[in-house]
Amino acid sequence: MRIERHLAQICVLLSLVVLGGCGADDHSGVRSWMDESAKDMKGRVPPLPQIKTFPVVAYESGALIDPFKPAKLEAAKASAGGGVRPDLNRRREPLEAFPLESLRMVGVLEMKGKLLAIVNANATLYQVGVGNYLGQNFGVITQVSESEITLKELIEDTNGDWVERVNSLLLQEAK
Repeated sequence: MRIERHLAQICVLLSLVVLGGCGADDHSGVRSWMDESAKDMKGRVPPLPQIKTFPVVAYESGALIDPFKPAKLEAAKASAGGGVRPDLNRRREPLEAFPLESLRMVGVLEMKGKLLAIVNANATLYQVGVGNYLGQNFGVITQVSESEITLKELIEDTNGDWVERVNSLLLQEAK
């Protein structure tokens, strides 16, 4: 117990000596170095460059197309060829809400001498035949066979023209 008290007293004395040394104001060497280094440092701001003057040009926009309205694009679409176009006024069928890649042909059945395909879309089965629509590209079924559904899609190209494309949906084998 006595030794511990002596050790505690020694620690207190050492800390007082160390703290006492921190309070001394003997930083003259550091101050002189900073003053000497600051002599060579002078702030210098380069002059601003001369402003170039440009000639004034009158802008008359009365006869020009407004760049913020899509009139130019609409005019190009209106002048596009009068070829095949989708019927946008017809009622949409349920399978047109799904991309063609997400639809699966899972079977075929024959009804009144006509082949109908069974299509799985989002865990729901649909029966479709020639004339029904599939997919998001206005695809109309042109033929149903025992192994595939053939359809004709309408795709809009970059010029605004509608192009026909033949696509098919193959029968998916059971796993």
